[in-house]
Amino acid sequence: MQESYEYIETQLIQSLNLALNIDNETSYNHAFDIQANQDGFWFIPRLPAGFVVDSALYDKIYRISGAILYPNWTLLKQNGAYFVPTHSQDFHTQRALFFPWVEGNAKRLVIDDIDEFTEKWVNNKLPIMENLDINIDKINHIGIAGQSGSGKSTFLIFLLYLLKERGSITICDPKLDSPSRFARKFDIPVIAPVEVQNQNDFVSSVTAMLSQHLDLIHDRQRELYKDPNAKFEHNYIVIDELLALTENVAKNVAGAFQSVISQIALLGRATNVHLILVSQRFDAHALSTATREQLNVLIQIGNINSRTTSFLMPDLDPNGIVVPQGIGSGLIQIIDSEHPYQVLPLLTPSFKTKEVL
Repeated sequence: MQESYEYIETQLIQSLNLALNIDNETSYNHAFDIQANQDGFWFIPRLPAGFVVDSALYDKIYRISGAILYPNWTLLKQNGAYFVPTHSQDFHTQRALFFPWVEGNAKRLVIDDIDEFTEKWVNNKLPIMENLDINIDKINHIGIAGQSGSGKSTFLIFLLYLLKERGSITICDPKLDSPSRFARKFDIPVIAPVEVQNQNDFVSSVTAMLSQHLDLIHDRQRELYKDPNAKFEHNYIVIDELLALTENVAKNVAGAFQSVISQIALLGRATNVHLILVSQRFDAHALSTATREQLNVLIQIGNINSRTTSFLMPDLDPNGIVVPQGIGSGLIQIIDSEHPYQVLPLLTPSFKTKEVL
């Protein structure tokens, strides 16, 4: 494996010498060096130098290197310069810019029969891609964003197929679309405007449903107080098209909805009550900042740029990330103790069902 690192070190050095353009300072005059290992690579500047070692330099190296490393490695995007000590005895090379990576690139999971796949799924690892899964016991709440036609509803149905085997589900579907049909097929509770409903009344009925789950959380908290080792079934609250649900309703109705969903987001983690929220965007009209910050699986599907990621991933500058193309492509960020906290390129699963939903 060391040979492959030596090879990629050479390729990175050659590319940075050509493209970095830092006042004619290159590896040839020992201005910097590159070292790589299984976790990523170090850009080691020799200081003092005729260039500034800062976030701008870090970002430029990232944008140059991302394409060089693809498809053998996926370079993980940082929010700023990532400094690490080199433990060198030479003062001039005692610090480096670190660029973490993961081996491989996004590979779509292709499933010929989702029902058969679900029956054979026996562990708690929720498959997302061929080389990525999530421990469902580490999921707090999930946010899925993307414009119409991006594939977010299809991905939601995939999640529902698997999660129905690991807990109870309640669905809110203001558009009476595929989630409602899924609920009907599997006899899952659903709140949807089956008959014409006033929007304020509909949102109030959703708030009432959320309030029942909040009561469940409080009951489980009391059980945990008596027995800290108590275990609970996973309980998933799915709200599709969140933005459509919360727009054009009375202020007091929207306020009551936001208040209850915020409490569930804050208190549900310890009691296995989870939100799965789907929206074209997660702006302040769709979800409060406090609630949004409780999401620990963040998924942005479709067109990826600083505008589309600004709500769900506000600290992210997506420039330079090699994002896959096609329906159901985008970015995912998993904030737990098992995955890199940086965003990863995403290709959502492709699957077939015996019935069209």
